[in-house]
Amino acid sequence: MEITIRPAILRAPGETGEDDAETVRRLVRALAEVQEAADYVTGSVDDLRRDGSGAHPYFHAMIAERPDGRAVGLALYYFVYSTWAGRPKLYVEDLYVDGDLRGTGLGRRLMAALAREAIGRGCVKLDLSVKTDNHARDFYARLGLTRSGTWLPYTVGGSDLESLAASG
Repeated sequence: MEITIRPAILRAPGETGEDDAETVRRLVRALAEVQEAADYVTGSVDDLRRDGSGAHPYFHAMIAERPDGRAVGLALYYFVYSTWAGRPKLYVEDLYVDGDLRGTGLGRRLMAALAREAIGRGCVKLDLSVKTDNHARDFYARLGLTRSGTWLPYTVGGSDLESLAASG
């Protein structure tokens, strides 16, 4: 079966024409369900349209599609900047492949497309984070990704983010 990987089309709320926002949201939700974290998906289709469109979108996405147009995979990413390297990096936020297609090479194709995008944009690295219990860790290792040394990810959100903002 031939599966095509293409850039997602996201139009700003109110813009006319079809887009992929509902598909992106469905696939993000499917990923969250696999990770038993569906309750954490609170973003809407309009949020995706607002933040994934315009002259300076906050994120980009690639969709893997069957010949009948059914989306079966997603790679959602954005660019960050490495001050140490003086170059951009591509950060993979979400990578998802439908369960019946895992092990077929589609995940590798999505990652290869991301790698080409990173190289084409002059990126020094492609980064992602993986939960410790994610079975895809072996997949990433087979692709050559390694744990980033002694670096540990930290985050702040919600009321803690608001408290931090108000603290100084």
